[in-house]
Amino acid sequence: MATQTATVAAAGSTTSGKPKEKKSQEVIAAEFQQLRNQQLNLVNNLNAIELDLKEHKTVIDTLKMVEPSRKCFRLVGGVLVEQTVEVVLPQLELNKTQLEKLIEEGKEQIAKKGIEINQYKDEHNIKIRGQEPTPPAASDKENAADDKSSGNRNVLIGNL
Repeated sequence: MATQTATVAAAGSTTSGKPKEKKSQEVIAAEFQQLRNQQLNLVNNLNAIELDLKEHKTVIDTLKMVEPSRKCFRLVGGVLVEQTVEVVLPQLELNKTQLEKLIEEGKEQIAKKGIEINQYKDEHNIKIRGQEPTPPAASDKENAADDKSSGNRNVLIGNL
């Protein structure tokens, strides 16, 4: 996604009755790339949170098999704190649920950003190099009919 470059076919449009100033192709391409970078940052943040969640689940599963009075250490704000399993486990489970909520919110933000990118792309008639346009529905039906009629196209028959 990050290696593709955008080309702009047309600039400017009117929405909500107010005419917008015509933007140059460079400005439109820069704004489009900025939107894509924002979405990429959201994805990277989501991946980091998912990794934290996975680590939390691993630690929780491990601590559940240990006696509650056993001593354990927890990193809090860069400081290693000595506590017991019965104190740490509920805190970790609370953090896990908060991480799960953050992941859901992150997925929603990524989806909204994708919609925003698509709207911007449509509004400014942006085409991505290397990305093929979607074929018309009629040709899809013809291709499907050709595939069905060919039957055993890939079967080799020879004399034995």
